[in-house]
Amino acid sequence: MNAVQISQDVILEPADNNRLANLCGQFDEHLRQIERRLNVNISSRGNRFRVTGNPGAARIGTDVLRSLFKLTGKERLDPERVHMCLQESVMHSEEAERPEPVSEEADEGVDSPYEIQTRRKLVRARGGNQREYLRNIRQHDLAFGIGPAGTGKTYLAVASAIDALENERVRRIILVRPAVEAGERLGFLPGDMSQKVDPYLRPMYDALFDMLGPDQVGRLIERNVIEVAPLAFMRGRSLNESFVILDEAQNTSVAQMKMFLTRIGFGSRAVVTGDVTQMDLPAGQQSGLTNAIEILSGVRGITFTFFTKNDVVRHELVQRIVEAYEADGSGNGG
Repeated sequence: MNAVQISQDVILEPADNNRLANLCGQFDEHLRQIERRLNVNISSRGNRFRVTGNPGAARIGTDVLRSLFKLTGKERLDPERVHMCLQESVMHSEEAERPEPVSEEADEGVDSPYEIQTRRKLVRARGGNQREYLRNIRQHDLAFGIGPAGTGKTYLAVASAIDALENERVRRIILVRPAVEAGERLGFLPGDMSQKVDPYLRPMYDALFDMLGPDQVGRLIERNVIEVAPLAFMRGRSLNESFVILDEAQNTSVAQMKMFLTRIGFGSRAVVTGDVTQMDLPAGQQSGLTNAIEILSGVRGITFTFFTKNDVVRHELVQRIVEAYEADGSGNGG
């Protein structure tokens, strides 16, 4: 028996032909993108649109059209912008009946617990898990963000680090990754140490550049305010008044994870991110991340945020890839 189908009409004002063309996209590509994502049908005549599909999808479709039309007044839409609007609307719909936790951010003077204004852009949490993640980072000394690629784990952690630095809650940022592919034996690679480890740390540089710009990042690195280093270099250090991020933590050993976590000093915050389905460790070796999930859950001062494929905010193809691998049961690393 077919699911119940309904039609919802929406009239977009003002009836500006240029804005309507921007909304629909070339050859109506934006409308077709919405149809594919929501499994709905969209018809239009002038500024009147009709969305037909199951009740939930039809409602989301009309909300997306309104949101996108509002954006046409100030920007040129592209498939990526349409995707982001779709993702936010779908997440909002899924969370509509979930009570919003009370924020504890007032004492820290933060205007919004879900937005971070960096030098070059406004970083906004998208969906309930990202909002929970930002709250956890701000309210706990050690926060874990665990889930598939494209869910914003590292990006939001870097944004939080920049926010803490610029508001003088910490004195420096330390970004750490395991260099598993080289076994952390980097001597055979050409170049100086920075050139040897840069390929493994590039994703975090990219996030820094996006938010601060290459020139500012370069100056902060020269002054040792920002440090980017492989995990092996953390041994023996004590990290005080620092915001420390361990990225790709699924590729740490149990001993490495313990070593990293015990580096945390006074006045410091730490964020650990990883995807337990993407491990590059030798077969049979337990990941320090999976071990930490087992033994640290429930420890006071430590919090875990678990992302799912529904939290993916990259290109919609990334979400479909994650779903395909989950359905197949492969790609689980090890």
